[in-house]
Amino acid sequence: MGNASSAALAKALGLTAAFLLAEVAGAYVFNSLALLSDAAHMLTDALALAVALVAIRVGRRPADRRRTWGYHRFEILAAAFNASLLFLVALYILYEAYQRFREPAEVGSLGMLAVAAFGLLVNWIAMRLLAGGSEISLNVKGAYLEVWSDFLGSVAVIVGALVIWATGWTWVDPVLGVGIAFWVLPRTWTLLSEAVDVLLESVPRGIDIDAVEEAMRATAGVRDIHDLHIWALTSGKVALSTHVVVEAALSREDRLEDVLGAMLTEKFGITHVTVQAELAGAHGGVTEDRWGEPEGGHARG
Repeated sequence: MGNASSAALAKALGLTAAFLLAEVAGAYVFNSLALLSDAAHMLTDALALAVALVAIRVGRRPADRRRTWGYHRFEILAAAFNASLLFLVALYILYEAYQRFREPAEVGSLGMLAVAAFGLLVNWIAMRLLAGGSEISLNVKGAYLEVWSDFLGSVAVIVGALVIWATGWTWVDPVLGVGIAFWVLPRTWTLLSEAVDVLLESVPRGIDIDAVEEAMRATAGVRDIHDLHIWALTSGKVALSTHVVVEAALSREDRLEDVLGAMLTEKFGITHVTVQAELAGAHGGVTEDRWGEPEGGHARG
């Protein structure tokens, strides 16, 4: 990811910030809630892109004696921040739409159309810049989703401006604001839940912990496995730790750490593997399941 994603984010941030000023002015001049809704999303885009850019640069800092894993988690915190911000913006737009339904307002449809068309172009360019990085980084994915929501918002505003110009139906404007807000909310929830999963050190999506355990148990020389944990440090960086009970006949040089590490990387893409090989009874005959609770009701040794 690194430099390519950082450069793409910087370019997208410049485009977004420049258009944000034009859209805020357009929303005020043409009295359009749909434009205001889009401008609010553009503001969150600008903040999201700025935070994402900082997250990538902070995440490059090497590990130190205090933060032994480094700063990789910073990008997940940025993704969670962006999702929370989007939630607040969507709720604000819903409130403004409610006010417009109670007291309809005149809308400058042609000016609204011109601003939205320009916004469509800006968002399309930003999306193209971020598309590649969104596949490998949850942080960039958050920024990409916000730009994507603004792209669709611009499309909706263009359609709405044409309808208002042709029919004079000003109620179309708050309806569009509500539609944009409801389109954004479920995608925001998905992003937030993915970020929370990483922060809670859940098993990463796409990895079947039962399949991992079965593959490890099927490795020659493995008698049992306990204390199996799989989690993500950040997007694309999966770690695993476990205790492996090995056959007593194995020599210490043959305790399977390298074999299991290579197998887990090849089959599951888990690249940071910590395996403690031990003989049966190393913990007083007690093994623990992968959630840390003693199996079989035994007391801890």
